[in-house]
Amino acid sequence: MIDRRGTLFVVSAPSGAGKTTLCHEIRLRLLDLAYSVSVTTRAPRPGEVDGKDFRFVTESEFRAMLDRGEFAEWAVVHGNLYGTRADALETALGEGRDVLLDIDTQGAAQLRTRYPEAVLVFIVAPSMAELEQRLRERRSDAEREIARRLDRARHEVVMWRQYDYLIVNRDLKEAAEQLEAIIQAERCRTTRLELRFPDLEV
Repeated sequence: MIDRRGTLFVVSAPSGAGKTTLCHEIRLRLLDLAYSVSVTTRAPRPGEVDGKDFRFVTESEFRAMLDRGEFAEWAVVHGNLYGTRADALETALGEGRDVLLDIDTQGAAQLRTRYPEAVLVFIVAPSMAELEQRLRERRSDAEREIARRLDRARHEVVMWRQYDYLIVNRDLKEAAEQLEAIIQAERCRTTRLELRFPDLEV
């Protein structure tokens, strides 16, 4: 009865705001939500699995993919290259599957141009002090890297008005409920649907 193209949900946040954890939580809640695994040149963090968390490649491999036009978006973030493969994205959307993307503000801006119907969600920590504390608690970055991430965060936070929704991540459960509500509401938006009854013209 209802036909629809998949919706692209783009989640961005300053490093340490909790977007990756939040995206993982929402995937447990909405099992039909496709997740696009980003390609990156950065080294895996402890516990990360190639092909599940990211697809880890060398810079030369990434550049070759870029030359072949394989990315829907790409960016340099904290000195590393990140990108989203266009083929997997188009396949899922064409099949009517909603896709969740966990990417930085540069990539989100590119996708807004390529997919103007995409839904952009910005995640922030309650304060810069809280953001710094979260970065330090990860214990995965050197002091110099933490300082660089905080400096970038100050520039990214001001971009929140370029997004459709804002979530302040004070509590994971509350933030996940808000993100789930956004996704469910957008799935019901009439402009995204084609409604057909076999015995009635609508």
